[in-house]
Amino acid sequence: MAMPRLQLFELEDQAWFPTAPRDLATDYLHFMETRFTLHRPAVALLAELLRTTSATSVVDLCSGGGGPIERVREDLDAEGLPVHFTLTDRYPNVPAFERAANASAGRISYAADPVDARRVPDELRGVRTLFNAFHHFAPRDAVAVLRNAAQARQPIGVFEMIPERSAAALMMMLTITPVMVAVATPFIRPFRWHRLMWTYVLPIVPLTCWWDGVVSLLRAYTVRELEQLATEVGVDGFSWRAGRVSIGSTPGKLTYLLGWPRHADS
Repeated sequence: MAMPRLQLFELEDQAWFPTAPRDLATDYLHFMETRFTLHRPAVALLAELLRTTSATSVVDLCSGGGGPIERVREDLDAEGLPVHFTLTDRYPNVPAFERAANASAGRISYAADPVDARRVPDELRGVRTLFNAFHHFAPRDAVAVLRNAAQARQPIGVFEMIPERSAAALMMMLTITPVMVAVATPFIRPFRWHRLMWTYVLPIVPLTCWWDGVVSLLRAYTVRELEQLATEVGVDGFSWRAGRVSIGSTPGKLTYLLGWPRHADS
């Protein structure tokens, strides 16, 4: 049985939180997601959504440090789906976005201005994705994210790689996260001297990842909760599907919610 969901706060969500440690923390998450290919189960689900809707572009919401987008793009290419991605965030990590765009041969672009996932600008068209970000939203705001996509008739894919809310998962998160940040930091590129300072001298980044990781687990939605949120959207002609799939050889599972205009089913 899942632990009760708690709507606590993450440091990276706060407007007052300094940009430097926020960007370094999202860099760490990007490194872990790509190093361990945690995105892999989402590729088939996103490919299904792209084929169902005949979409050729993706608007990634709450992109953080770029998340797994570079790897997702490469994997979709291998599936015969050459898709263009646009990275967005409420607090854009512009240096990380620039690195992803520069390495993509024009296949990844980004919005340098803040983008609120609850009110996405009309000019950003395509399948909307959220990788490991949907738990940031309280139920009311989560419904607003889904409703905004449905009202705009834009498909949406929510992909969460966070363990289920359990005492065992919570204990694991409490004990190993600072260690993982310390071990991973020397391998994160590009090299930054201030990354070492904020990790080993003043350990703001490990503490940020530790707190935000624990809170993320306690805020993660179950499949049943995602299904309930979808029923509250209240927009006709939109289909929803939620579920969980294994993440390769790891013990974890990916939780997902897909939504698309019903006319795309035909």
